[in-house]
Amino acid sequence: MSLRGVSDFFRLVRFSHTLFALPWAGVGVLLALPVDLEARLLPLVVLCMVFARTAAMCFNRLVDRKIDATNPRTAGRESVTGRISPVTMGVGVVLCSTGFIAASFAINPSCGWLSPVALAVVLGYSLTKRVTRCCHWVLGAGLGLAPVGSFLALRGSFDAGTATVVLVGLAVMFWTAGFDILYALADMAHDRAEKLHSIPAHHGVQGAMRIARWNHAFMVLSLVAAAWIGALGAAFWIGVALATILLVHEHRLLRGGDLSRLNTAFFKVNVALGFLMFAATGLERWITWPA
Repeated sequence: MSLRGVSDFFRLVRFSHTLFALPWAGVGVLLALPVDLEARLLPLVVLCMVFARTAAMCFNRLVDRKIDATNPRTAGRESVTGRISPVTMGVGVVLCSTGFIAASFAINPSCGWLSPVALAVVLGYSLTKRVTRCCHWVLGAGLGLAPVGSFLALRGSFDAGTATVVLVGLAVMFWTAGFDILYALADMAHDRAEKLHSIPAHHGVQGAMRIARWNHAFMVLSLVAAAWIGALGAAFWIGVALATILLVHEHRLLRGGDLSRLNTAFFKVNVALGFLMFAATGLERWITWPA
């Protein structure tokens, strides 16, 4: 593949959107500490995340190429125009899925045997919009596996700290579902025309924004529960407070159904929120690290 082809491929799979999951995988790592950390584990965790997400995006672009062709927002995608062939996307799915499973087994047996389950969730999301409006929460579950998976990678098994990281994973699920519902507002007319299931297609602009707000409220509640159960300190609580402010800002950007700032609300605010929670968790771990 030429350099231009590589560039087209990375643009197709939106490699930059890995920034949504990366900080939450880091949160899972930090919550797993203190452990006897092997140097090989962190690169393998990052590799697993990149492989899983790339496999999911290749599969999404492959199975959605005909639907994307009818949507003005996505009609120029490389998967639609033919700049990236279906064969290339299929090979991407197979290679990245194989790489994810292999890297998971290289971490530990628990991660290895659970990797096909995680893969089923992240790949299966692409088909759910055809049958259920719960597709937003399936996508959320895929991202919510990031902190849980990285925690399991370091600990090797689920233990007393599991409840805390599972609540963080639940928070990520609600967070993702909320911003995915907001992003789906841009495709509401298309989804209705193609009889696709999404919250905006079923509930309209105001209904979708209300459901997104509830999801983000549940995210905050899940983080509060994680802080409480995990006996996390002031740094994490401050992070939750600042994340709440960012969520309010996100919704204020779109108040009244104004979608002109949708990309800012979708990408910049949510990437900032993820890294904020990673920094807050890191500071918490640094403050409470055993002397």
